[in-house]
Amino acid sequence: MAAHSKVFSYEVDGLSYTVTIYEKDGEFLADIDVLEGSMDVNAVYFGDDDQSGKSASLDGPLNMNGARLGGDKVQWDDAIELSQPGLGPDADEKETYLSAGDTLTMSLDISSLDKIDVFGVRATSTTTEAGSIKGVSDNPEEPEEPEEPEEPKDPDEPTYDKVFFNAMPSGDENTAVDAYILAEEQEDSDWFMPSLPEGTEPTFENFLDYYLSLDDLNGDVTELESIVFFDIDEEGGITELFRLDAPEDGFADVDAVMQAYDDALDETETSEDEAASLVSALTLGEAMEMGAEAYLLAEADAAEDDAGEDIFDMA
Repeated sequence: MAAHSKVFSYEVDGLSYTVTIYEKDGEFLADIDVLEGSMDVNAVYFGDDDQSGKSASLDGPLNMNGARLGGDKVQWDDAIELSQPGLGPDADEKETYLSAGDTLTMSLDISSLDKIDVFGVRATSTTTEAGSIKGVSDNPEEPEEPEEPEEPKDPDEPTYDKVFFNAMPSGDENTAVDAYILAEEQEDSDWFMPSLPEGTEPTFENFLDYYLSLDDLNGDVTELESIVFFDIDEEGGITELFRLDAPEDGFADVDAVMQAYDDALDETETSEDEAASLVSALTLGEAMEMGAEAYLLAEADAAEDDAGEDIFDMA
């Protein structure tokens, strides 16, 4: 069923059904679903909420004469004949004879769902007291379109407190300069050290962009020998996390630096997984050893008890 639709409901003692109007592949369709009881759907009627003008009607037993909506006569815009009343001996084979769980689908000659605000069903052989209905339904439900699933979020990029860019001097006046760059400006420090602009996420990409943007550093990735990443604890203690060494012929460009960085992160994650597996294996091994020791101690105690009983018996 299409995402946008209208659903009409009808319920009386012994019979209930829904009518779902929707568009599919450029065609407007109606599904009549019987929820309880059974009926032979002989004709359907529909119209908008404008009740002026001449009403459509079918002759004979297919008419909707006398059908009311809130006490008022209904003006129908169109009517469709589906079958003549009467089941005969082959009722189960009649397409318009529906029981609970059955669905009848038909095409509607409309240009928009807005053209239908009232829906009528003329049915005979119904499981109602009267044996037939001229069912009229309005106030259709309009199911909300399902929300599009959110795009999966990328894992958070690692952040750092300080990054050191170690440059290889080329000897000319425009040579790149070594530089430590902080994530946040350091207060009460005797040494000036550049820091990322306020509010900048301290990811490596932002550190690298900032290093290359500083004119007085002459930042050039092709002259970098290594890049070192640091963590700073609450007491100011500095820990080197890992370093990124340039290949023998240096980094070709920024993309090469970022690729080397991503590869280093992958290796770090792999090492952490292997370490976790090793710890788990060691823990299991220790548990098994402890279990074996406990078993041997229990066996030794049992042997001592048996020996004591033998001596007592000999006495």
